[in-house]
Amino acid sequence: MTEPVHTRIQAEISDNPVVLYMKGTPVFPQCGFSARVVQILSHVGVPFKGVNVLEDMELREGIKSFANWPTIPQLYVKGEFVGGCDIVTEMFQSGELQSMFEEKGVTPKATA
Repeated sequence: MTEPVHTRIQAEISDNPVVLYMKGTPVFPQCGFSARVVQILSHVGVPFKGVNVLEDMELREGIKSFANWPTIPQLYVKGEFVGGCDIVTEMFQSGELQSMFEEKGVTPKATA
């Protein structure tokens, strides 16, 4: 049986191309790791939905069991778990993150 919180997470990652489960908000991250992933996503220029796990204890625990990943932040692209801060940082530095967004059809916002 799936937990209700897992159903909620599934709906969120299905409805939004890029979702970051994080501590705090994109404007006000409350941990260094979340802040770094927000910086990377902003630098790449892809629009994303930030979900603050600190506002919801059930979600904070549920997201860990959902991906079977013990830490926050967690990045999802097109419904697929990508990884946490270290993985996202490595992928960004190697160019793999940008390629993945391209392959999945997630395009950066045009900068004015």
